[in-house]
Parts: sequence; structure tokens; C-alpha cells
Amino acid sequence: MRVQKFHLAQINIGKAKSTMDSETMRGFVDRLDEINQLADTSPGFVWRLKDGDNAVSLSVYEDPAIIVNMSVWEDLETLKNYVYRSVHIELLKERSSWFNKMDEAHHTLWWIPASHTPSIDEGKERLKHFQDKGATEFAFNFVKNFPAPT
Repeated sequence: MRVQKFHLAQINIGKAKSTMDSETMRGFVDRLDEINQLADTSPGFVWRLKDGDNAVSLSVYEDPAIIVNMSVWEDLETLKNYVYRSVHIELLKERSSWFNKMDEAHHTLWWIPASHTPSIDEGKERLKHFQDKGATEFAFNFVKNFPAPT
């Protein structure tokens, strides 16, 4: 059996159109438990940021409308399967109903040692790097990605 040395971390942010308890956000909030349960039971899932059952109540950015999601996966393929080949895709298709379009990148990926749990500050640093410099081995995306270190 091969022991994995690295896992894939991801952070994504969204600027909510309204507060989480509003009618505008109801369709998103009502599906959080379902989508988080799907992630938790998906092949390749390792960890996700939580405050209670999900992370929407965490205040991470100065703008309280920005919510953050972070998770760790065994590899790029298992994360891609969850994001684009599961029920999760339904939320992506509806995101403009709940979130404002952002002018800069709102998600990034990076490799971490398998025993490491990324911090919010680490995720923010990686996202800022990606926004400023584009895809590098330090922070990348699904389209322009890099293999795990050896």
C-alpha cells in the first residue's frame, strides 16, 4: 500500500448578495447540509473547514458578505469529481442567484503535506498569491495545475 505524502487543499470565497438568513440566500442555505454531507462521504475527501456544521458563519474577511469554504482532498481528480460530477454542480449553476460576481479569482488549490490541516490565513495567503501572480506551484487552479511534490 502506497502512503500519500501530499493532499490537495482548496479555498473558495463568495460575496453573498444578502445575509444568510435572508430569502435571497434561502436556496443556498437550505442545501448546505446536503452538500456538506456529500463532501464528507465523497471518495477522496479528507477535511473541511467547519464552524458548527458548515463555515458560513465564520467572519474571515473585512467584508462580512464574503464567505469562505476550505477543504482538503486526496488528489485533484477526487476534488474535481466532487465539484463538477456530483450534485454539487447544481449549486455552481445557481451561484449567480446567491453570490455577486467577483472581479478577481475566488478559488485556488495547493498541495500540503498529508498530515497538515491548512489554516484560514494560509488559504487567504494562497488565494492572494493566485490573484496577484496567477497559477504557480504555490497556488493554482483546475485549468492550470501542478503535480504533487515528490
